[in-house]
Amino acid sequence: MKINDEMLIRKATVEDVRSVHELIQPFVQEGRLLPRTLGELYSRVRDFHVCDRGNGKIVGCCGLRVMGEDLAEIFSLAVMKSEQGKGIGRALIKACVNEAKKLKVSRVFVLTYEQRLFERIGFKVVDKNIFPQKIWEDCLKCSKFPNCDEVALLLSLK
Repeated sequence: MKINDEMLIRKATVEDVRSVHELIQPFVQEGRLLPRTLGELYSRVRDFHVCDRGNGKIVGCCGLRVMGEDLAEIFSLAVMKSEQGKGIGRALIKACVNEAKKLKVSRVFVLTYEQRLFERIGFKVVDKNIFPQKIWEDCLKCSKFPNCDEVALLLSLK
């Protein structure tokens, strides 16, 4: 999916993993994203979409992880600060939602600080406690647990 003449949203490849790792690091340091090891990113490379500036420069990424028969999670949404405000985040989210639809997943959720961005796409605020599988899988590793200040949002695809 093209954003403009320069930027393309596409599935990530193993060649993108180091760039994705570098891209998310500033957001990890700010406490806005969970840390991801290179090994974890390589094992989840098929979960990611990236925004390629056209010269191989990765300026955005977003992952979609299927968590069960009817639920998937959007995770690790990051856009290079100098590229924010250009529709990249929105395009990455839509790519993940479209993939969820193709997989016949009925609901997509996210834990985020970017509430308005997701609401503009149709996500609705929900109580994060309705996602116990997320809490046990990722949240226990977070330095903010159990005092998470992220907002949970859900999009129904049916």
